[in-house]
Amino acid sequence: MAQWTGWSTLMLLALGVAGYALWLLVASERPDFAASLFVRHPVGALVHMVCSPVALVAGALQVNRAIRTRHLVLHRWLGRLYVLAVLLGGASGLSMAFEAQGGPVSEWGFGLLAVLWLLSTSLGFVAMRRGARNTHRDWMLRSYALTLAAITLRIYIPSSQIAGLPFEDAYRAIAWLCWVPNLLLAEWLIRRLRSTATA
Repeated sequence: MAQWTGWSTLMLLALGVAGYALWLLVASERPDFAASLFVRHPVGALVHMVCSPVALVAGALQVNRAIRTRHLVLHRWLGRLYVLAVLLGGASGLSMAFEAQGGPVSEWGFGLLAVLWLLSTSLGFVAMRRGARNTHRDWMLRSYALTLAAITLRIYIPSSQIAGLPFEDAYRAIAWLCWVPNLLLAEWLIRRLRSTATA
């Protein structure tokens, strides 16, 4: 029951962020940050806002144990969709990262996020092609932890504004906080899974 509740919450958050991205694509009047992004990077912004939400929702479906174990064909096709969405979303994110608001601290935060997102997903895909299932699982857990930066980013930004923090200062910190704790949590989970398997 707890696992189902946790997964349902994850899926709702993923769908909410994906819906917000879709709204940004079709809105007649976008918020200033989105309007500026589309002016400076029309192709990159479009690709990122289409592909990253696809990765977010597809990844949420992939962590569902019932889908992984009972619907193997669906799992494989969702995996392919996820990898393609990350490659396109990560590449477009990297192309925009080094003009991120907040200067070099934000730029490097988002730039490293994009690089690690692409790297972990690629390594996970290669591991699966080689039949190394545990290695595949570990790298894809890291990959999805980085995908979840889309959710944590959208939690931290309004929270920082409610707290009255200066946006520029908060954004520099959020460029790192939106993914570093996620990755650390993924590493903890991977070690736990390994120790359970050994036991």
